[in-house]
Amino acid sequence: MIGLALLVALLALRASDPPFLQILRFQSFDFFQRAKPREYAKFPVTIVDIDEESLDKVGQWPWPRNKLGELVTRLAQGGAIVVGFDIIFGEADRLSPDNIAADNPGLPADVRQSLAQLPSNENVFAAAMRSARVVVGQTSVRSIEEAAQAPIYVETPSAMLGDDPTPYLERFPDLVQNLEVLERAASGHGVFSLRPDPDGIYRRVPLVMVVRDKMRLALSAEILRIATGGQAFATRTDEAGVSSIVVGGVNVPTDRNGKVWPYFTVSDPARYVSAGSVLDGSADPASIAGHMILVGTSAVGLEDYRATPLVAAMPGVEIHAQVIENVLSQQFLTRPNYAIGMELIFVAVVGLLIVFLVPMTGAVLSFGLAAVLMAAFAGGSFYAFSEHRLLIDATYPVGATLALFIVMATANYIREERQRQQIRGAFGQYISPALVDQLSEDPDQLVLGGETKELSVLFSDVRGFTTISESFRENPQGLTRLMNKFLTALSNAIMERGGTIDKYMGDAVMAFWNAPLDSDNHADESCRAALEMMAAVRALNEAVEAEPAGDDDEPRHQINVGIGINTGECVVGNMGSEMRFDYTALGDTVNLASRLEGQSKPYGVPIVIGNQTAQAVSDHMAVIEIDLIRVKGKNEPEHIFALLGDESLAGRDDFAAVQELNARMIEQYRGQKWKSAIKTLDEIKQRSRTIEPDLIDYLAVYEERITEFRANPPGNDWDGVYVATSK
Repeated sequence: MIGLALLVALLALRASDPPFLQILRFQSFDFFQRAKPREYAKFPVTIVDIDEESLDKVGQWPWPRNKLGELVTRLAQGGAIVVGFDIIFGEADRLSPDNIAADNPGLPADVRQSLAQLPSNENVFAAAMRSARVVVGQTSVRSIEEAAQAPIYVETPSAMLGDDPTPYLERFPDLVQNLEVLERAASGHGVFSLRPDPDGIYRRVPLVMVVRDKMRLALSAEILRIATGGQAFATRTDEAGVSSIVVGGVNVPTDRNGKVWPYFTVSDPARYVSAGSVLDGSADPASIAGHMILVGTSAVGLEDYRATPLVAAMPGVEIHAQVIENVLSQQFLTRPNYAIGMELIFVAVVGLLIVFLVPMTGAVLSFGLAAVLMAAFAGGSFYAFSEHRLLIDATYPVGATLALFIVMATANYIREERQRQQIRGAFGQYISPALVDQLSEDPDQLVLGGETKELSVLFSDVRGFTTISESFRENPQGLTRLMNKFLTALSNAIMERGGTIDKYMGDAVMAFWNAPLDSDNHADESCRAALEMMAAVRALNEAVEAEPAGDDDEPRHQINVGIGINTGECVVGNMGSEMRFDYTALGDTVNLASRLEGQSKPYGVPIVIGNQTAQAVSDHMAVIEIDLIRVKGKNEPEHIFALLGDESLAGRDDFAAVQELNARMIEQYRGQKWKSAIKTLDEIKQRSRTIEPDLIDYLAVYEERITEFRANPPGNDWDGVYVATSK
């Protein structure tokens, strides 16, 4: 019921279409245009730009109207089909001769009289207009308070094909017109006002609008009308509103409000000609002859810039030019009237699937199906834009579907969480919390068994823990605090390296890598964890030593740790009895790791690793072989190694020398070359003084063995294996 109620609310929200949904939809259409903008191709449309270069040549803006008349004359003589102004001339020219005479009473009377008798700049401009096809721009008044209600000097002829379109068209209460003499001299009159969408982006351009209950054409459409003979334009309507306008014999599809969605290109300098170059005759004649000309401004300070889907600042005149290009190439974007119905149907159908599938099949399967459908709709939306220039919104259908899925999945999760709480209540008192979490996720795991998997297994143990415990005989709480602090430090190092802590055994810790989460470099991670564990123990010892003596009489101990690591196949999973079991690892690899930890003490090195672990890390870590040993309880011998450090030690020259000497000593030892082996041992002592941890105890082991073997040779059949007598 919650899902169905939410689905109805989502459909109602889209039907009401609040501004934030419009912005989201528009931004998705912007993304399409940025992903695949219209490719610029040369059309007979040129922008004569009043740019910085023009101002440098002619002077500051506004220019005298006679200069603009000269511009029109030059364009007409150059073969321009029509000239349209994206500029309003609503006030008299202060530089007109009669206005100069009136504004300068100090001039000689004969000079003032001569100036007053000269034709005004407006008349010169109007005369130039009458000798060419010129469309003057008009701008809209947006509020009744701004309306002057001056007579509209010239009306645009129009016709209607179908019902009255005016209820659907954008309305303005009034126009700001040009001076009457200019209005009447012009061949056409177009409104260049544009309104942005709620987020300030100019995406749609009205081709026809209503002013004082009369239809007026936009500047771009009026230029097309005048360029093709100046016949009346027509509007086509259907039951949804305006469907198109017919201007210059071309049927231009629009939305229901008489607006078009320009398919923009990036700005291209080829579209522009400097007005200054037209006036001085240096402009390319091919950019004028046979072209529709729009005169506009891009100079800094004239502030005629608009944000579009492609750029943050496009000259307003270029928007009109691109609209004309869209008409000529028939490349408008179209938001079809059926689009909203398609979008709502998608939300309804996929929403119902989610409402009914999530509780029955779970989140994964239902989301997979929904994701396929959402991806198909989003992909279809972009395909419709790319291939057919249709604007189908994917943001709301996909967003609404995701919102519905999240709500349904959350409700389903809450229901399943209640089931998990029941499992935790039933089993949490007698099995591990980690297993409780697994069981609550998948109760079918309530069986014994496991899987065979390669793991890196680590054992650590405290040296002399019995002595430490005895010192806390009268203070067991102190021992607890010490061990908690110690085990926390070791555990942090293990978990930060992705290890799984299997169990604590008094002062000992068992951990492994590559289960339950896979790890491609589990041997490396286990070795780094061991080094960090040693660093943590050193830091703990230093902190204890630095503590001031207190009155608690609590003994202070320096803790030494031995670590063993082995890599190989294990059985890992839920092990135990039918009544009690835990997630753990079993196998020969685990047993050997435990034995290797025990060998760290007699060999005098803190970390001992097995052969397979050493093979995985010896190319980048500081590793030396220490023996070929048959540990207690095993028949097969194992090459064992000491892990002394990471890359920082492995890359040092002194370590490389020690590593090479140690390998030589091991070879001499197994070859029963006792004298050479002793000599090499002495060299190792000299070279290893700068290495931490030191190798004194390890080297002493071999000195003692060699001394014994020299007195009692092992025989020619000796295989070099040392048999350990303790765990």
